[in-house]
Amino acid sequence: MEQKNQLYLGEEKISTLMGKYAIPCIISLLVGALYNIVDQIFIANADYLGSYGNAANTVVFPLTVIALAIAVMIGDGCCAFVSLSLGSGRSDDAGRSMGNSIVMAIASSLFLTVVYIVFSEKIISLFGGTVNSETFANSKEYFFWISLGIPFYMFGQAMNPIIRADGSPAFAMISTLCGAVINIILDPIFIFIFKWGMMGAAVATVIGQIAAAILALWYLCHTKTVKLSRKCFVLKPSVAGMTLKLGICSFLSQISLVAAMAAINNMIRKYGALDSIFSIEQYAQIPMAVVGIVMKFFQIVISIVVGMAAGCIPIIGFNMGAGLKERVKKLFTLLLISEACVGALAFIAVELFPHRLIAIFGAANESICYTEFAVKAFRIYLCMIVFACVNKAAFIFLQAMGKAAASTMLSMAREIVFGVGFALLLPIFFGLDGVLYSMPVSDILTAFISLVVITRTYKQLTDKKPVLALSDNAM
Repeated sequence: MEQKNQLYLGEEKISTLMGKYAIPCIISLLVGALYNIVDQIFIANADYLGSYGNAANTVVFPLTVIALAIAVMIGDGCCAFVSLSLGSGRSDDAGRSMGNSIVMAIASSLFLTVVYIVFSEKIISLFGGTVNSETFANSKEYFFWISLGIPFYMFGQAMNPIIRADGSPAFAMISTLCGAVINIILDPIFIFIFKWGMMGAAVATVIGQIAAAILALWYLCHTKTVKLSRKCFVLKPSVAGMTLKLGICSFLSQISLVAAMAAINNMIRKYGALDSIFSIEQYAQIPMAVVGIVMKFFQIVISIVVGMAAGCIPIIGFNMGAGLKERVKKLFTLLLISEACVGALAFIAVELFPHRLIAIFGAANESICYTEFAVKAFRIYLCMIVFACVNKAAFIFLQAMGKAAASTMLSMAREIVFGVGFALLLPIFFGLDGVLYSMPVSDILTAFISLVVITRTYKQLTDKKPVLALSDNAM
């Protein structure tokens, strides 16, 4: 089975491989994103929650992303490690990485859960939950129940790319889809029939996450390509360190969203209080609720973009390990074109149909101030989304090639230096609108850097030097 999988990755048509591996990954990430998005849709359309519940969801969202960041660092790092190991014939290293990743996922999830429960009020305040008393109360309720599900959420998310690396992208998709379907079924029951409010939305999410985690656990007992033994679960510093190193870009791409949202939420709270409309108590939560909705749409697009690129990690890693650089180059070209097309479609949606996007999140129950600010937020914040999509593809591709340091450096520049920096700087000059300008400005500047990286990558994949020249030092 292992030999057959290796030949398939090294010989099958690139577009066929991309379809087989990327589509299930896209669906898995989209479904994973739907947990929070579906919650927000049902919350927004509940008369007794409305924009207060929306704002609370926005406050808690980055805290779930912290859990996701740790999970994908472990999972994507393991996926890249396993693929590179199988491509170069080191199956023992692949098994060790998988076992070590399982241990790290469980340990880190339990630790994070304890931190969240013990310091919940301070954490909620840090992410802007004190915009008004009702938002704070809703945030506390939602966060408590979501925290209880963190171990199941992180385990399922970390195992998803590992299952793909083992040659079962379809099962990875199905396990995530199962959890999301359960959440979608239970959300309206708990929110509209039982009237459980924020607790109902959270409990529905956690039950879905438990189901996905159980399916992932079942698969680990029936792996196809990589065989797990007891010694695989003994932490080995070199293996665990390389796994985390290869996954650090995925971690930074997620955790930087947390840093940006913390900065954005606090800038919204600060400069919203100076706005002539949003300084009024009953409207104070609107900017935070709206920006949260815009980010949810962006999360859907980025789930497609990241899914497309991350789904290709096993293909890239195997062919790099096997020295098949021409195949890697073809895949890179196809990926960049595909990502740009996704960004173009998203751009059309946010610029031409913002009212329809807003309506999904309960705009009918809100004031005209809510709608007007939401339209402006969609059109400004996401006007450079094409660049955002291409940038993300370039970062993940470098990670899959084993160029962890280069990938990490680029991700840090975009997400931390630009993303957080401009979110803090621009509101000083443009007030509340400065928060919206921070996204396109960051994407434009990052695009110039990505252009240089993409050009160098093509050059390295075209020359006849050994594959070792594609290490981080080569950048």
